[in-house]
Parts: sequence; C-alpha cells; structure tokens
Amino acid sequence: MHRGLKISVVIPCYNEEQGIRQVLERMPPYVDEVVVVDNASSDGTAEVARSLGARVVYQGVRGYGAAYKAGLPAATGDIIATLDGDGTYPSDAIAALVDHLEDNGLDFLSASRFPLSDAGAMTFTNRIGNWVLTAATLLLFFRPIRDSQSGMWVFRRTVLPRLRLTSDGMPLSEEIKISAIRNPSVRFGEAHIAYRPRVGDVKLRKWRDGFRNLWFLVQMRFTR
Repeated sequence: MHRGLKISVVIPCYNEEQGIRQVLERMPPYVDEVVVVDNASSDGTAEVARSLGARVVYQGVRGYGAAYKAGLPAATGDIIATLDGDGTYPSDAIAALVDHLEDNGLDFLSASRFPLSDAGAMTFTNRIGNWVLTAATLLLFFRPIRDSQSGMWVFRRTVLPRLRLTSDGMPLSEEIKISAIRNPSVRFGEAHIAYRPRVGDVKLRKWRDGFRNLWFLVQMRFTR
C-alpha cells in the first residue's frame, strides 16, 4: 500500500518473456497486486509472470486495447497504474505519481514522456509520430496534452466505469485520456516520467499504427 491506498498494476503483454521478467523483478514493494494480461503470447510470458507472483489474465483477442479491456476490470486496488511489459515505463515512479494524484485532487493522471530523459529511448520517427498525434489531439479536442500516446496512467479505480473504451488496438492509449478529459466528473492531469529503452523486440508497426491512431482521433471527434 501507499498512503493507505491499495495499488494495482496492470501490464498488457504479447511475447514479452524477457521484458516482463525485468519489469516484475523491479516492481516496488508497495504495489499490492500485479495483473499481467497474456495477449495470446506464443512464448513463456505467462509462465514467467506467474512464477514472479503476478496474476495472469488471458485475452485471446489480439490487440493493445483488447488486452487492457480484459486487464483493467480485473484489478482490485483503490489505484490502478499501468506499465508496458518491455521495461520502458518506470515502476519506481508509481509512488510519486500517486502522490501527485492525491496532492492535486486528481482522478486520472497520465505520465508524460516528454521531454525525454534519455534521447535513445525513442527513435526520431517515433518522436515525430507522437508530435503529430498529440498536435492532432489539440486541434480536434481543444485540450493541450503533452503526450497523447503515453501508455502509463495512474487513476482511481472508481473512474473506470466512467471511461468509454472501445478500441481493441493501439488507439486505446489516446481514447482513455480523451474519455477522461471529456468527462466533467473526472479531474485529469499529467506528470513527467523518465522513459527508458525497451527490452526485447519492437511490436509497434509505426506507420500503420500511426495512421490508425490518427483516423481514430478523427472518428472519435466527429462520429462519437
């Protein structure tokens, strides 16, 4: 627990046997529950996660969003934090993010990777793609966000039923933030974290996923 709050961490994983081991071995002791979503992995991701004390939820529908839609409702903590299974997001920052959430009376806190603490943690093309999508979010929704594509969030579990999550793919990372921002009962904020180089193979298909994220933003703005 941290500040009297039960902390759950949810981690979506697809073939992250190497990365998830490092992530779980570095998990802070104040984290009460870790839910690893095995997104139909073909390696030993699930076995490694179980051996290190995580609760594994299986999601046979492939996709980042599908994994989160299975994992988030399974968490039981007062606070839910999210990480990737590749070691890029810092688990040691969870306590500071919870402090920021509590001290500022927020309900949903998104961890911003920018400015990058380690320039080598993200390729130049990925940085350009993030800039385009974050700028598009501002133009479409009139709300400045420093990092619309961040995959690390800390939020109160009571907020989850108020968030409309529909995407089974990468766009869920932007959808969850926009859903929080557009809900007048949800107090939203951002705080900086130190993003790190990933462990293991890259799963992101940058051009395909980037265009899908951009099209999803347009659809979300004008048809939902």
